[in-house]
Amino acid sequence: DISSVHHQSNWCNWKRVSAAGLVIGSLTKISILLQMQCNSSTTLFSFFLPRPPTSSFISSSSSNPKSFTNCSQSSNHNNPHPILPSPDSHSHPNAATARIPTPPWVKGPLRLQPHELANLSNNPPKPRKPLESAEEKADKALTAKESGVRGKKAMSKIVRSIETLPGNQQQSPVVVDSSSFSLGSSDSDDANKKLPWVREEKVVRYRLKKDKVVTQAELVLDQDLLERLRAEAARMRIWVKVKKLGVTQRVVDEIKSAWETNELAMAKFDLPLCRNMDRAREIVELKTGGLVVWTWKDSLVVYRGCNYEVAKNSGISNMVDDDIYGIPGEELSLFQREGDRLLEGLGPRFVDWWMPKPLPVDADLLPEVVPGYMPPSRRWPPYGRPQLKDTELTSLRKLARILPTHFVLGRNRRLQGLAFAILKLWQNSNIAKIAIKWGVPNTDNEQMANELKRLTGGVLLLRNKFFIILYRGKDYLPSEVATLVSERETEIRRCHLDEESSRKKAADSVHIVVDPSLNSSKTGTLDEFRDIQNKFGGLVKGKKENELQLEAEKANLERELRIQERKLFILEMKIENSMRELTKLNSEWVPAENDADREILTDEERECFRKIAQKLRSSLVLGRRGVFDGVVEGLYQHWKHREVVKVITMQRTFTQVIYTAKSLEAESGGILVSVEKLSKGHAIILYRGKNYRRPQKFHSENLLTKREALQRSILMQRIGSLKFFAHQRRQAITNMRSELEQLQKSEERNGISKYVNQ
Repeated sequence: DISSVHHQSNWCNWKRVSAAGLVIGSLTKISILLQMQCNSSTTLFSFFLPRPPTSSFISSSSSNPKSFTNCSQSSNHNNPHPILPSPDSHSHPNAATARIPTPPWVKGPLRLQPHELANLSNNPPKPRKPLESAEEKADKALTAKESGVRGKKAMSKIVRSIETLPGNQQQSPVVVDSSSFSLGSSDSDDANKKLPWVREEKVVRYRLKKDKVVTQAELVLDQDLLERLRAEAARMRIWVKVKKLGVTQRVVDEIKSAWETNELAMAKFDLPLCRNMDRAREIVELKTGGLVVWTWKDSLVVYRGCNYEVAKNSGISNMVDDDIYGIPGEELSLFQREGDRLLEGLGPRFVDWWMPKPLPVDADLLPEVVPGYMPPSRRWPPYGRPQLKDTELTSLRKLARILPTHFVLGRNRRLQGLAFAILKLWQNSNIAKIAIKWGVPNTDNEQMANELKRLTGGVLLLRNKFFIILYRGKDYLPSEVATLVSERETEIRRCHLDEESSRKKAADSVHIVVDPSLNSSKTGTLDEFRDIQNKFGGLVKGKKENELQLEAEKANLERELRIQERKLFILEMKIENSMRELTKLNSEWVPAENDADREILTDEERECFRKIAQKLRSSLVLGRRGVFDGVVEGLYQHWKHREVVKVITMQRTFTQVIYTAKSLEAESGGILVSVEKLSKGHAIILYRGKNYRRPQKFHSENLLTKREALQRSILMQRIGSLKFFAHQRRQAITNMRSELEQLQKSEERNGISKYVNQ
């Protein structure tokens, strides 16, 4: 066979090339991935060892792919492990061979026997699970894990599974109380526990939607006209601004002036009416006589009406009474009816009220002065406490929150009419709730509350910029009870007077004989003592008061003198301790002496160096620590780059500046050029010298460190302040001692004068 001979020659060439030392010769095993798709969709992996083909392998005829696939599948079905080629495998000349993919360096095709192929997969194919019946699937739906157990879809699946249970259609439905179902014995404690899927029914309270209020425009106007007006209102961009005072006469005039050119007028509301647009609509319709056809957020549009020319001059007074009790035909709630009954007869209502009804009483329209008004009489029961406890105060504030507003106030003084109305209200209610008008200038809630407390005698529960709440108090007496108490007291007083008059009549009817000789002299009697007291009691009392004042003043001075002496002693002890610490620090500082052989600078050189230093931007600032080793090191760092250094100090006195300049000159070894006065502080100019050499060691052993210099500065400042306060104490002690000497001299003079008078 020509093909087999050609393949054998290629194999010999490949073996010869591998023996020559190429990279291919270093390989001992070549792995080839063979993926074949069989009927059972099994993936087979095989490998082979590079070896010379045998005679049986060479003489094999062309392979059939189908037969090879079937053979390989049947041979490897039960043995998934790799099978190496055995010598017995070459004894079948008629075995089918397979064409195996070869690497790029192999020139001819490669063929293997089916038994030489192996399955390299470690995991054998898993056996198929038996198919489940429909009944098993239906039962499994109840116990299998479901995602989203509380969802609607999962619950609907469970319901359908229960309906499709086997035998569910034939048997009658049985109602099982899952809450009473238990596992195990009934005597155990766990028997009464509920199962995990049993849940208690929760009462869900949904928020009710607010019923839409049917406006007057919807009742009166046609639907087509109303839609046209609303479409025009949505395009309006010019409005009347309604401020905090509400719908005043100015707002009404502006709306009516807008009606002269247009049938619609727009109003935009500020606080507080913008929070209750239903109430704002009622007020606008009441005061203008128009109809609100469109409302959006804090704006509303008013329609003047079809018969505006006829009705524009009609008054508002005929509609005010209807607004107090609501729109005609409107059903009032029990809260509104009770509030109107409570406020009936207290005064005129506030029509511009920005909160729900009932409308409160306008306190500004009540009389400022009530003739003969007096605060009510108050009496608390015996063994009672008129003050409120914290718990009582809290409960009363909670009660006042839900009550309607009784009065609306806008002035600070002259509130007798309001106080009289509050007393009348207190006969039916314990609490009076007063709102403060918005937008009224110069209102002071504190002054209002104090004035009402003075006029009514009530207890203030709450006061802020919106409300004032007054409680009538535990000692409050209603007018009827107060009248009864006053009548009873008058009757008791009349009885006492009658008894006293009858006692006097009985004493006058009895005659007592008295010897006149007994009344001839007053010596040693009570009348004599009273006469002496009347004559000389004032003088003796005046003298005693003066003596007591002198003694009290002397005692106060002596006590104050002892206190000041004690404070002075403490200050002196502190000064002594600070001086001891300062002396210890000063002993560590040994100032250097000036070198006798110093360089001499001419006046021209000094002037030149001074001008150079004035132009320098860099400088060395001297702080509160003064001259220490860090300052000298800074001088050396400056002199590294320039000949002149400028040191700025904030010391006030010129003598301290000169002392600092000489210290710097001595410690650094430089030459002092000049001392210049700046806008803030002084500038010390130092020249390093012509023979300057940079020192090897910057720190000076004779100077203080940075920490010690700060401590020394603090001690010096402390000693100065302590000495100042000690001087003040000494001055005060000296003044007190002089005053005490004067008091002693005055006492001596008073004692001598008293002895002379005696």
